[in-house]
Amino acid sequence: MAEKSVLKRASLDSEREYGAGPIKQERMDRRRLCPYLDTINRSVLDFDFEKLCSVSLSHINVYACLVCGKYFQGRGLKSHAYTHSVQDGHHVFLNLETHKFYCLPDNYEVIDSSLEDITYVLNPTFAAERISLLDNNPKLSRAYDGTTYLPGIVGLNNIKANDYCNVILQALSHVTPLRNYFAREENYKHIKRPPGDQMFILVQRFGELIRKLWNPHNFKAHVSPHEMLQAVVLCSKKKYQITSQGDPIEFLSWFLNSLHLALGGSKKLSSSVINQIFRGTMKMYSRKMLPVDMKDEDQEKLLLTEEYKESVQESQFLYLTCDLPPPPLYPDELRENIIPQVPLFTILAKFNGVSEKEYKTYKDSTMKRFEITKLPPYIILYVKRFTKNTFILEKNPTIVNFPIKSIDFGELLSPEVRAKHKHTMYDLVANIVHDGEAGSGKGTYRVHILHKGSGKWYDMQDLHVSDILPQMITLSESYIQIYEVQRERRSTSDTASEPNNVNTS
Repeated sequence: MAEKSVLKRASLDSEREYGAGPIKQERMDRRRLCPYLDTINRSVLDFDFEKLCSVSLSHINVYACLVCGKYFQGRGLKSHAYTHSVQDGHHVFLNLETHKFYCLPDNYEVIDSSLEDITYVLNPTFAAERISLLDNNPKLSRAYDGTTYLPGIVGLNNIKANDYCNVILQALSHVTPLRNYFAREENYKHIKRPPGDQMFILVQRFGELIRKLWNPHNFKAHVSPHEMLQAVVLCSKKKYQITSQGDPIEFLSWFLNSLHLALGGSKKLSSSVINQIFRGTMKMYSRKMLPVDMKDEDQEKLLLTEEYKESVQESQFLYLTCDLPPPPLYPDELRENIIPQVPLFTILAKFNGVSEKEYKTYKDSTMKRFEITKLPPYIILYVKRFTKNTFILEKNPTIVNFPIKSIDFGELLSPEVRAKHKHTMYDLVANIVHDGEAGSGKGTYRVHILHKGSGKWYDMQDLHVSDILPQMITLSESYIQIYEVQRERRSTSDTASEPNNVNTS
């Protein structure tokens, strides 16, 4: 036994002497000294598209070639990534799931701190402290190609006819509590869903898109919502398509409700982040109209029946639908059609609990009035511009005159309800506009966004981003607006009352 141990020691000593030990050390160091790192081309890297192998179209074990930007499956001897590395001489690959770098065909892992920027672009992460500072950052970021951009004010690619989705996604990315929630994956990744549930993909993809839009280290100054839109097509069962234009308000309603349910939401106002931000409550009073051709005596009898008494129904709302007055049919005295205008509070009067509106059906009509009982932190207004009759879809060109700051929605509330609300002043944060004629594919959608860090307004239509004067926003044909509640601000009297010097008396 002693002889065997002596022989083992001698063999180990001879291995060290003749270089077997250093060879093992070489293999370890090789991971950190890859000679092909200078072949990486960051200008062709684009991680916005679906993670599919470009040969087999499989989404399992996909690697990105960091030289040409294409996706390939596997890294074994007969895999597509291995074949690509041998045929084209491209050697550095990134596993899109594990975020590890490999050199092929030698098949060793590459560890280098210079590659961290690529990992961050693939999957941006935000610390809680950094998220709280997003709205206070007026600094421009520089993309890899040299273009400058503001994080959050980034164009979205229009793949074919998805401008109606882009404006909604841009507007929602500037709703601060919603953005803060989805900017950290830890907030929603532990939510339990039933097996086979596809709706949670929507939550994951929206979170990824939010993080990419606010990433200050992007390689390019625009983002493609390809994966997000594919999740929308899948989860909506092809109701909302990339290839045909839809209605933004229908998409917004479906999208927020789907996110609410996927996050485990219920009818309770505090059950999900969507309800906490956007959901308000109202009372709806309705009474059935009496037939006009009936005698007075019969009408009085009908009024006593239960059917014709006023009924009250409590309901929740996600957005408020505002009806525009009908446009003039004929030109005025000067033979010109002047574009009609209406103040915002005229169309909001529908929700003051006093104004009644007639709703007709084929057999009877009902008078309804609405009374808001709880204002949400963010109010979505939908201006009903399109009316569909038997033949065509018509657009109402009436311009709504609205202030951008300090709109008092408390004027719509009754004194008792208003007393329960601490804040009733709201500021505009997003304004979605429809330009052109009515009908799918005939008009276009764009959005005005307020960047809180710089205090400037931006006009965004797909990839086109330009700053805009606040005065120009009110001249547009607004379709959907998002208002944010003003939190308590310190007045000058409060700051003056604070002691500046210590009283020594």
